[in-house]
Amino acid sequence: MSRLIHALAALAVLGLAAGCTSAPDIDEASVAGAASGKADLAPASPFWVDPESPAAQQIETWQEEGRTRDAELLRRIADRPAALWPAGENDPTVPVTEAATAARREGRTALFAAYNIPHRDCGQHSAGGAADADAYRTWIEKFAAALGKAKALVVLEPDAVAHIVDGCTPGIHHGEREALLGEAIDRLKRQPGTKVYLDAGNPAWIRDPQKLGQLVQRLYRAGIARADGFALNVSNFQTDEVTKEYGLRLSADLGGKHFVIDTSRNGNGPLPGEWCNPPDRALGTPPTFDTGEPALDAYVWVKRPGESDGTCEGGPNAGQWWPEYALELARNAKE
Repeated sequence: MSRLIHALAALAVLGLAAGCTSAPDIDEASVAGAASGKADLAPASPFWVDPESPAAQQIETWQEEGRTRDAELLRRIADRPAALWPAGENDPTVPVTEAATAARREGRTALFAAYNIPHRDCGQHSAGGAADADAYRTWIEKFAAALGKAKALVVLEPDAVAHIVDGCTPGIHHGEREALLGEAIDRLKRQPGTKVYLDAGNPAWIRDPQKLGQLVQRLYRAGIARADGFALNVSNFQTDEVTKEYGLRLSADLGGKHFVIDTSRNGNGPLPGEWCNPPDRALGTPPTFDTGEPALDAYVWVKRPGESDGTCEGGPNAGQWWPEYALELARNAKE
């Protein structure tokens, strides 16, 4: 039995309950929870919460170091669900299976980001991806199979379509990429509990009406009609209001397709001119299916708060845990 399953079993025996608070004051129950060194599992959340997330582990470390106040603030991240991004260079079977199994046991939905398309990120901080089309097909097959019958929400390939539209991805790769995305949608949708949202960038990226029309065309070519919808604002900071308005416009152009919004770090909105580890940002709306908008299926945390965008503003490599940045996001959170 994996460490993950052991942890879940232990927490179930202990009967830990959620203690996430939006107020700056710390009550006795919250302090007791932080002192335990374990993140709560947010029973009210419809999404599965990883009890071994970097934030949960950081709480333990800071408690041992006497940073009780900081540990408690970090529970605003550790107690809430964020997407799992299986490493592209590795077989995704084990982490996806463990998360899906744990989520199914609890009757919750597991969140994932599938991020391994060839020629990913155009040579920027997260450059890489599968070596070629066949390697990607193998990877997505393993990813999908590992989901089993669990309820899962998969955000498919952040930036992949938008990078075609903005010209970042060379034209020689466009046809292959669209074909691979369509195949990935079809394979993932064979899993009975899986919903797939193809990434469509963010409102600050593709704004020109002509480019927006191209985005719609490219999304269709990539199989959006067979997906459950599209995802917006992944790893970005655009506000809920701006992103929802953009999403509704895009939805209308896509025949009413639904969408989800990444709210992991948009609590203070964007910092003009800065997308990589901008300072003074905040956690956004906690993950929920309760959005008040029929076409907006969920607010989700796709980017894991506290993981670096890249080596900018003093951050570590993209995807690596940065505890002080996580603490700033939590400290600035409005709820």
